[in-house]
Amino acid sequence: MGKFLVILLVGSAVLAGGGLYYTQIYAFYEDVEPDGASDVMLTAQATDLPEPIDYDGFEAIDAASSPIRYRACFTTSETPDLLARRFVALPDAAPRNAPGWFDCFDAEAIAVRLGEGSARAFLGAKNVRYGVDRIVAVTDDGRGYVWHELNDCGTKAYDGTVIGEACPPRPEGD
Repeated sequence: MGKFLVILLVGSAVLAGGGLYYTQIYAFYEDVEPDGASDVMLTAQATDLPEPIDYDGFEAIDAASSPIRYRACFTTSETPDLLARRFVALPDAAPRNAPGWFDCFDAEAIAVRLGEGSARAFLGAKNVRYGVDRIVAVTDDGRGYVWHELNDCGTKAYDGTVIGEACPPRPEGD
């Protein structure tokens, strides 16, 4: 009887762990259909508004379960130096990890390129969801990467800190 209970407990733990792993890594993600015009936008220095840039080969994933699960990859003919003249640069941006099966997005490699200067990060758009900014990195060889990052208001809103007057009120349902 004892062996049966141990097998039942271990089996249940393995099944629960496998289910949890699957849901976190695979189940919630969906492919994002590109619209061909506004998938890759950067915030202009002059207007503080997002503007599209030329891109190709866009692929992206997202999940409704979290506002920071968005990841995308693309190619562009634009160079980081030319983009830095027109758009808001983010010198301290660091990419978030993507699921291993989303092959085009390697956060470690992107971080290395950002650190060594062969890539630059830009503000894509502020508040794509409440408290979440879109970050875009472009490498010298024309590869681009997109991810979402909590901004100051988002960090406060999601960790329970009092948001304060500097942040707009959080919309219903967010």
